[in-house]
Amino acid sequence: MNHSLTQKFTAGNARASGILIALAGALLMSFDPIFIRFSGVSGFDTAFLFGLFTAVSMPVFIQLRDQRGIVKAVQESGWPVVLSGILMLGSASALVLSIKNTSIANTFVILSAAPALAAVFSRIFLGEVTRRSTWIAIASVMIGIAIVVSGSFESGNLLGDVLALFAVTCLSLNQTLLRKYQGVSRMASVGLGGLFLAIVMFFLATPSTFSTSTWIIMAVMGLFTAPFGRVLSQVATRYITAPEVGMILMIEAVFAPLWAFGFFGEVPPFTSIIGGSVILITILVYAMSAAKEGR
Repeated sequence: MNHSLTQKFTAGNARASGILIALAGALLMSFDPIFIRFSGVSGFDTAFLFGLFTAVSMPVFIQLRDQRGIVKAVQESGWPVVLSGILMLGSASALVLSIKNTSIANTFVILSAAPALAAVFSRIFLGEVTRRSTWIAIASVMIGIAIVVSGSFESGNLLGDVLALFAVTCLSLNQTLLRKYQGVSRMASVGLGGLFLAIVMFFLATPSTFSTSTWIIMAVMGLFTAPFGRVLSQVATRYITAPEVGMILMIEAVFAPLWAFGFFGEVPPFTSIIGGSVILITILVYAMSAAKEGR
């Protein structure tokens, strides 16, 4: 009896910790549009610089924080870390190309399917059954996303929409993969993804035209906020399911407009306020529920 109670207590605490880690990751990644706006470069250039600086920062932090060192960390992570890096390349590059070929609103709506897709993949590959409460929260978050972009939704372009679907598929598969292989070094995964991204985007970027300020701004993003946001989102898969991680990351749609208002004085549309409130309330209630289970 006591052993069963201890197991439930530990599981509840782990779930609450996972939600908090995912929230921290989403908060860091929500700064991406601010850095991109300040840098003044195209999507291809942004992807190249993000990949380049991520490929530089992650090995350094692995050497500092992982007793195994970078070579052993990658070796012990095995083939899943390489596949994870490839999936990150697929999600990041397809996202950039999607935005180039369709409206941002279309891309955002398709990306909101991430938690639902992750739930399907988790069921197929891991045999995990998503809780009813999680499905309800996922549906509520998707409604919130739809409200946020409803004011600017366009017909878009089929190619761009397909690329967005490919991006969200890669993202959901990566979350499911890392949920299964929990021993994979998350920093090595993000570092390899950054390296692959930099190599591919090098042929589409124009680094010779970058100003000094562009290099500095993107260095802050690529060395710190963007990669560690992704590392935290991947670490969260050790404690909560891939659908839960995907759902919580959608809170970026709430944070990003707040930063835009703070840095650029951009007043978000009324639909963004309503939809963002739906997302925020949903995730806060879900997080409080997890904390209550932990207690």
